[in-house]
Amino acid sequence: MQHSDEFLALVVDAKSRIREATIDQWAFLANGQAILVDVREDNEWMSGHATGARHLGRGVLERDIVASVADKEATIVLYCGGGFRSALAADNLQKMGYANVFSLVGGYKAWLQAGLPTEQG
Repeated sequence: MQHSDEFLALVVDAKSRIREATIDQWAFLANGQAILVDVREDNEWMSGHATGARHLGRGVLERDIVASVADKEATIVLYCGGGFRSALAADNLQKMGYANVFSLVGGYKAWLQAGLPTEQG
């Protein structure tokens, strides 16, 4: 997908304030009971997602996160298709007081490339 310069500038700005986790780091965080959250659109989620992930699309994440993850100290790993939308989402969750938020580098594409388990629907 071709992204606009303006969108990429927002992502670069957000990434200057957030922490990112690689697939290898995800395995370490998962052992610590990290919560995996898919922030992609509903149609993306339905076509396939990481096994065990929760779905809170980018459009409702900030509205619904407190009801889904009340503990603001919980470790949360967000992912999207490639790691850009999840970076923006991580930035907002930090602004909402979540202290241990990560954006998954490479997103769902990296998850698939690593051969990690997925499910549909």
